[in-house]
Amino acid sequence: MTDRQAAIQGDDVLSDSDRRGLYKVLLSRRDVRGQFLPDPVPDEVLARVLVAAHYAPSVGFMQPWSFILVRSPEVRARIKSAFEAANDEAATMFEGDRREIYRSLKLEGILEAPINICVTCDRDRSGPVVLGRTHIPTMDLYSTVCAVENLWLAARAEGLGLGWVSIISEPALKEILGLPETVVPVAYLCIGKVSHFFARPELETKGWRKRLDLAGLVTLDRWEGERSADLSHELMKAQIAAESGGLA
Repeated sequence: MTDRQAAIQGDDVLSDSDRRGLYKVLLSRRDVRGQFLPDPVPDEVLARVLVAAHYAPSVGFMQPWSFILVRSPEVRARIKSAFEAANDEAATMFEGDRREIYRSLKLEGILEAPINICVTCDRDRSGPVVLGRTHIPTMDLYSTVCAVENLWLAARAEGLGLGWVSIISEPALKEILGLPETVVPVAYLCIGKVSHFFARPELETKGWRKRLDLAGLVTLDRWEGERSADLSHELMKAQIAAESGGLA
């Protein structure tokens, strides 16, 4: 092995502390709603977070995403109104105690966060035929979601909270932000410094849902296929460790 080969191989291997740091970010990521502080996000920090998003994988390397930074109080007020209309409608879809729990939840931080970001997907960016999208046309949307996840994890690594506002009419959002017909608003995000991060997902602590056991979701070769007993044991160990914020 040459010195250059050894150097390349060394760069490709994460140190144990790097690996643990990565898992810490992954396991402590939370959807933030009500803990935003008014402190501005420095441009250099915002730049690093957006670069992380821009380096996400994308089908055919088409990089279909764009990022609209929403700072205007007037624009955010319109977004907030669109959210409230959709949220009132959504509440009627639940019944009994479920509806009451739903109405008690704070599901956005549109006005509280110092900045909002709309991540969009330009479905025409690489023309009508895109390598890798020929048989699954939604791959560009999935690619944009990868950019959202990169942005979310980078924000957490920077100590920033991020909340995804999904309860909003897509046509209303497109009209408010002036999006062209072929551009899809994939994610509307609130981002900023926060007072704290919850140890567990808020919806879990409020009793809305519990995290599923991963071992019951992993099968071999086909839907409802067999399960590996050895792997299931390791999955349970890893999930128990993750619940404590660590690694197995």
